Amino acid sequence: MSDLARLKAIVHGRVQGVYYRAFTFRIAKSLSLKGWVKNSLSGDVEVQAEGDREDLEALLKQLKMGPEGASVSKIDVTWVDYAGDFSGFNVRY
Repeated sequence: MSDLARLKAIVHGRVQGVYYRAFTFRIAKSLSLKGWVKNSLSGDVEVQAEGDREDLEALLKQLKMGPEGASVSKIDVTWVDYAGDFSGFNVRY
């Protein structure tokens, strides 16, 4: 039985204008995660993703690295119960 969870992350640093959302989308899709990624007005990137805890941890590891050109200073992470709210993974605008 898999360990399903939900990850909420706010990524701080130089993360807008460097294809961070596209990077996150590609990784989340490859891990079969569901949820979304969006830029926030504060200049951060917000991510909510659901799926297997191990896959979410793999996503988090990639979020810490980011795409070329990004500079992640910190990530605020919250783990919550899986809710099954999402049907796929998308970029929100």
